[in-house]
Amino acid sequence: MITFQQAPVPALRPFIDRLWGWEAAPGESIALPALLPGTGAELYFHYGAPFRPRVAGVPAAPLEPGHLLCLRRAVLDLAPQSGAGFVAVRFKAGAVCRFVPMTESALRDEAPSFSLLWGPEGRILRDRLSDAADRIERAGLLQCFLLARLRPEAADPWVEAGMALAYREGGRLRMDGLAGRLGLGRRQLERRWRALTGQSPAEFARLARFQRTVRRLMLDRRVRAVDAALEGGYWDQAHFVRDFGCRVGVAPGAWLAAARARTHFYNTRLEAAGMLCAPSRFG
Repeated sequence: MITFQQAPVPALRPFIDRLWGWEAAPGESIALPALLPGTGAELYFHYGAPFRPRVAGVPAAPLEPGHLLCLRRAVLDLAPQSGAGFVAVRFKAGAVCRFVPMTESALRDEAPSFSLLWGPEGRILRDRLSDAADRIERAGLLQCFLLARLRPEAADPWVEAGMALAYREGGRLRMDGLAGRLGLGRRQLERRWRALTGQSPAEFARLARFQRTVRRLMLDRRVRAVDAALEGGYWDQAHFVRDFGCRVGVAPGAWLAAARARTHFYNTRLEAAGMLCAPSRFG
């Protein structure tokens, strides 16, 4: 399998973490992961076989070739797949509404197609990506499209700044302290936060804590669960186990054992800003 990633152009970097993708070798079957709730959003275009969700272990109908995922409460289990090939855009927390004329609460736990997100322009984008020569051209098309739809008026700078603070603190920052650092009252911050995301600041902070802890455990198999939980902002390991069970439906130990035997979408740091990384083959 070939993997690749790319830093966005400077104008998009405040809102987009990276562009990235996978491409299977001919005849290769890939054990795709179960996607857990998180704080960001991901835009996918499949020039190969699209994702097939799996419900109770049974593959369902495939997703549209171009779609957005904004998982906040749902777990999306993906069936193993041959012929995979996709390029994705990873949005930072709260940033997807800069580009999509819909609220994050309307996008939550759905997989809207390009057509639903942008109408006829979304269908044109899908067709142009289908006809593109390679992943470099597709990454360029996606960035040009998003640059043309960047909406400064959609921003709430206080909420965006609050999200950055809450994510860095990993759930340790209390809401009164967060509101004070932003120069807002707590109720005003909660009202503005819900208007943008459909979540409260406290809900976002708990989700960020969960995301950071799971990411650490998936990227570093040497770290103990108790250490990752404490560093992530949990009171103790039992607190993490309860939170994980409520969100995923199984104990973290059992989930991690299965997840580490499959591929995952937790990307490491970019190797070269602004350029496609040298492809790596593994698995």
